[in-house]
Amino acid sequence: MSALAPQSQAVTTPTDPYFQDLFAERIGGAHYGKSNEIYKFEKIKRAKRKALADHPDRQLLDFGIGENDSMADVVVRQALQVEANRPENRGYMDNGPVEFKQAAARFMERQFGVSLDPVTQVNHCIGSKTALSMLPACFINPGDITMMTVPGYPVAGTHTKYYGGTVHRLPLTKENHFYPDFSKVTDEIWEKTKMLVLNYPNSPTGQVATREFYHQIIELALQHRFVVVQDAAHILLTFRGEPLSFLEVPGAMDVGVEVHSMSKGFDMIGWRIGWVCGNQRIVQAFSDVKDNCDSGQFGAIQRAAIQGLDDPSIPARIRDKYRRRLKKLVAALKQCGFECDVPGGSYFLYTPAPKSVAGGPTFANAEEASQFLITEQSMVIVPWDDAGSCLRFSVTYEAETEADEDALMTETVRRLKGLNLQF
Repeated sequence: MSALAPQSQAVTTPTDPYFQDLFAERIGGAHYGKSNEIYKFEKIKRAKRKALADHPDRQLLDFGIGENDSMADVVVRQALQVEANRPENRGYMDNGPVEFKQAAARFMERQFGVSLDPVTQVNHCIGSKTALSMLPACFINPGDITMMTVPGYPVAGTHTKYYGGTVHRLPLTKENHFYPDFSKVTDEIWEKTKMLVLNYPNSPTGQVATREFYHQIIELALQHRFVVVQDAAHILLTFRGEPLSFLEVPGAMDVGVEVHSMSKGFDMIGWRIGWVCGNQRIVQAFSDVKDNCDSGQFGAIQRAAIQGLDDPSIPARIRDKYRRRLKKLVAALKQCGFECDVPGGSYFLYTPAPKSVAGGPTFANAEEASQFLITEQSMVIVPWDDAGSCLRFSVTYEAETEADEDALMTETVRRLKGLNLQF
């Protein structure tokens, strides 16, 4: 029995199931299911339900979770109908079919000028989330470190801890233009670092990468011998310049991979389809882990997705829509005292949270501000307190027409201006 077992058993009670002290320490051990801590997004959902119940006649202004509000393009949906009836799509897909890999390679060549062997340098994933959860299995042993930027998507870090590794957090601050500052990383941390996970265009800050930044990352990877994983989920929602792939930069293919998703840039939220591409040996390692975790995404989804990958007009329309909405949101929030500009990319707007309401409550952090806005104004906004108190607005709200967008902005200004927020 491990040294942790007596401590774990001490928290069990007669009403607990017999297996309470069998839960793995990585998910809480014998304490699993007993914590009163509530996940941030669950708090938002609960407050949202309460606002709807308490104020059924007040319009809910939902700038929250962040899922594309439109269905996938009609050509993709029509292709799915056809492919679902083809017998070649009925079975397990494992790490194929090759047609999707070829389409992803064509996309990378057309969009970024990146040449890939579709057989050895591309493999599909059931959404980028699963890829980010599997890649730590390729490299992390107990005691190893994954470097990750914060605020950000935690999945790779969660699975790093599952394998006995630790996460070194790199805060993204306005002072450093929302790029990680490596100057304070010690030699001991570099020595143990196996992976660096990046995400540009960044969620939630909206910053975009530059070639100079990626050059720095490649030099650090070669110097300190770690693997780079660039999460490109928002790459097609780039508003400052052209979308930039990590793999475009000389040397990137020697040190890492890029993870792509069709959710944001193709309106395919829920389809769970993306791909990992880049260094051949890393893609092979991912494929081996994947082969022991899933049996591939439904073939009809993969083959329908090809229609999206081969049609550049689809992501162009989506990008234009969210750029337009972000411009409107920035204009509205500036009228209410927020300090913000159209981000370089993503459909998120990241801005300092208010500190108080004139003559009203004060907020110790962004979470308190967010909860006040949800419960008192029926405005759903995500708080981030990882690197300063900030709020994240998403422009994925439902609005059928531009007139509906304008009406929503007008109502947003009316509610926020009436509060006289202090920053």
